[in-house]
Amino acid sequence: MNFLHKSSAVASLLLVSTAFTPLLAAPTLEDVRSTALNSDEIAYDIVEGLTTEIGPRQGGTEAEARARAWSVAKLKSLGFDNVRIEEYQMPTWVRGEETAEIVAPFTQKLAVTALGNSGSTGDKGLEAEIVYFPTLEDLRSAPDGSLKGKIAFVSHSMMRTQDGSSYGAFGPARFVGPNIAAKKGAAAIVIRSAGTDYHRNPHTGNTNFDAGVTPIPAGALSIPDAENLERMLKRGKPVVMKLKLTPKNVGMHVSGNVLAEVKGSNPQLPIIVIACHLDSWDLGTGAIDDAAGCGIIAAAAKHLKTLGQPKRTVRLLWAGAEEVGIWGGKDYGSKHAAEPHALAMESDFGAGKVWAVDFTLPESASEQKAKIIAALAPLGVVPRKTPASGGADIGAIIAAQKLGIIDLQQDGTKYFDLHHTPDDTLDKIDKAEMRQNVAAWVSTLAIVANYEGQLKP
Repeated sequence: MNFLHKSSAVASLLLVSTAFTPLLAAPTLEDVRSTALNSDEIAYDIVEGLTTEIGPRQGGTEAEARARAWSVAKLKSLGFDNVRIEEYQMPTWVRGEETAEIVAPFTQKLAVTALGNSGSTGDKGLEAEIVYFPTLEDLRSAPDGSLKGKIAFVSHSMMRTQDGSSYGAFGPARFVGPNIAAKKGAAAIVIRSAGTDYHRNPHTGNTNFDAGVTPIPAGALSIPDAENLERMLKRGKPVVMKLKLTPKNVGMHVSGNVLAEVKGSNPQLPIIVIACHLDSWDLGTGAIDDAAGCGIIAAAAKHLKTLGQPKRTVRLLWAGAEEVGIWGGKDYGSKHAAEPHALAMESDFGAGKVWAVDFTLPESASEQKAKIIAALAPLGVVPRKTPASGGADIGAIIAAQKLGIIDLQQDGTKYFDLHHTPDDTLDKIDKAEMRQNVAAWVSTLAIVANYEGQLKP
């Protein structure tokens, strides 16, 4: 009897205890933002893994293929839905030997790297006189045929800017300079690197030649070497360079996009796509460009899940082969042109703190815009009047469907110190600044992914 009484008493106490134990409150947006800001490890773990276990991963190469397999395993381990690869074919260019030296009148070696799609000098190299153009416009103004047998040298005045606008102003020296020089008969071209650092590291990057224009050897000099060459030229004597660049085109190879999702509760709502690019240039390990972006968007999407199932599906697009022609973004836009999307966002500007937010949304979403601005304010993010324009990898799907866009603008003051150089490595990532990015992203996604109204402008 005593045993039965004691058992009944214990049972009663358990029932009472259970009845008065408060249920754990669901996390709020403020809770999740704070967690991301103060303790997120997901974003850095992705960057660390990609740069350590894969390293450089140029589009169309075996290394990029390994990166896709690594990414699928990582995204599945994080619990994302519908993780898959969408493959496509692309022309592939690979780097060869790279040397430059002044052979007269001031003999010395220069630090050079080939630009993507550069032609080859051949194994013996090319020796020719330099013709100097202080700006791209000066090159444009050169008479046709005036550069026959010469090496064009194009400089510029790119400076650090928070929003990266200087790259848009002076990057064309790389984007189109080689094509212009080829049309004017140049045997080769070297440019001052499209960058802002004074390390003896040249900045690579893609260039393109018009159909029917034979690619010429095209290289970028480190900024210290470009300035040294300018000083030589100012001495008034003919300057002769020997240039050796032996890249080659290796034909069509497989690349691909890695997709993953946070499934929404309402499949009738058009989806949100958030993007980064998985590939990198081959000189560094692609930490800031763009493993950081992939880490940021994946971490934000993972934190979004802690708030419960969103109404809209959020799709991650880890695009392939961005650096060498935006092949992944174009392929995604083509394959998914008929699939209803609502909004697109991209992270591809390193891991510097988010300082501003831009919107391209309909007037009917003004209340949601105000909520986002309020959610970002504690992170030091301010709204601008500049319309959001999106990034390279979402450009095709935006154009196909006229999507809403939100740009979380990162501080790019130091970005072009590292961009496309051997210095793009893990040690350049600031974990606190990356966490602030994740907090800003999850704050934004939590609002738009649970909004059932129109997001297209």
